Amino acid sequence: MSSTNNNSRKKTGKQGIDLHSIKFKLWAYFITFAVILLCLIWLLQIFFLNTYYEEMKSNETSKIANHITESFASNDYDFDSLKSMIKTVSSYNDLTIMVSNTTGAFVITSESSDEMGPSRGISGKYAMDIVTLDQKLASSAINDGVTNISVGRGSNRTMEFACYLRDKDDNIVYTLYIFSPLFPVQSTVNILRSQLVYITIIAILLSLALALYLANRISKPIKDITNSAAEMGKGNYSVKFKGGHYSETRELADTLTAAEGELEKTDMYQKDLIANVSHDLRTPLTMIKSYAEMIRDLSGNNPVKRSAHLNVIIEEADRLNSLVNDMLNLSRMQSKRIKLEKTKFDFCKAAASIMSSYDILNESDGYDIQFHCNGDEAVVYSDEAKIKQVMSNLINNAVKYCGADKQILVDLKKSGKNIRFSVTDHGKGIAPDEVAHVWERYYKSSTHHVRPTDGSGLGLSIVKEILNLHKADFDVTSELNKGSTFWFELPILKNK
Repeated sequence: MSSTNNNSRKKTGKQGIDLHSIKFKLWAYFITFAVILLCLIWLLQIFFLNTYYEEMKSNETSKIANHITESFASNDYDFDSLKSMIKTVSSYNDLTIMVSNTTGAFVITSESSDEMGPSRGISGKYAMDIVTLDQKLASSAINDGVTNISVGRGSNRTMEFACYLRDKDDNIVYTLYIFSPLFPVQSTVNILRSQLVYITIIAILLSLALALYLANRISKPIKDITNSAAEMGKGNYSVKFKGGHYSETRELADTLTAAEGELEKTDMYQKDLIANVSHDLRTPLTMIKSYAEMIRDLSGNNPVKRSAHLNVIIEEADRLNSLVNDMLNLSRMQSKRIKLEKTKFDFCKAAASIMSSYDILNESDGYDIQFHCNGDEAVVYSDEAKIKQVMSNLINNAVKYCGADKQILVDLKKSGKNIRFSVTDHGKGIAPDEVAHVWERYYKSSTHHVRPTDGSGLGLSIVKEILNLHKADFDVTSELNKGSTFWFELPILKNK
């Protein structure tokens, strides 16, 4: 019953709209943005157009009046210059500008090129407005000392402005009137409203189309990556991750492709590890069982044979124990569960103590293992036991792969601020395509061993992990048929 409900919910989820999907979110964001933008346009263009337009015209009229006043003063109060400037300004800005003298006669008007007579015989279009402006201008000048006044709407749907023009002695010589017509804003609003209806429809449709297009362009590569990741999770490492047209999704696809390669390699290593461990465990276990049976069936009453067979069992048990210990140590180091116990010690003395354990190979097996140290004290701060294990593993590896001359050179010398430990053999060397793999677990080189050595096959992997824990530099240089050199470096402590 529970599984049936889960399946039905999954089907419903696939058929319905996923409110948390990128496609839906992009669609919602684009539509919201378009609606907000269109609301602002409607609000500003329709509801505030009258107010904004009148305020703009009022400011424009005031600026023109100030410009005329300043130009009149700068031209040394020249009447002809004033007349020419008024005609230019009025025609350019579609204004009606008039100037009257102290007797009330109009001396300049933009309605006619002729000067007005001494009477106020101007047409009645602005007659009432001029009378009102004169009254307010005179009242303001008497009460507040104000010499200009700006009035809102006049009787002819105009913005009106009046001010006094003074001479250099600050005497009133002219009165300036400016009438700026207010065009039929309502008709403009109606035109804008009809245009905005079309703009709104087009903008919403374009936003919807663009949102759907971008959502598909973005969500499709993510869906493809998700499907490929699901296939990879099933163990199919041949799938390809496609990132689409965007840098972020391409980077994600490249990262997953790299992870796929690492997972495939890890899977291969895991299989190799199981195969190698099974083989390495099977051999000593088989030997232990076989010799135990021999003791039971054949040599139980023969002390000499029984002792020899028991020694084999003990050796194989020790080998098995060493293999298990190496595997556990490597696993702990790779999981960062081993803590280094760092102390100060003389690197040269530590290396000399390791070399003493190989004297038996020089004496009994004909090896020529040479050790060189410059003799200077080189104090390092490291985990001495683990560094000794590194040195032992590198020397054991050289013994295993050294050439027919059985010569191994162990060198300890300063390298800048570090001390370098290197082990060189004259064996078959390592092929260039194999050099990068020598530090891997159970990696088997194509070269042949000089002598069989008992080991877990994890020596160089343990070396790598220990040196990584110490953050030490290490590497190998090799040339086919000429030998190999393994080395690592530790920083030297400064003497206080």
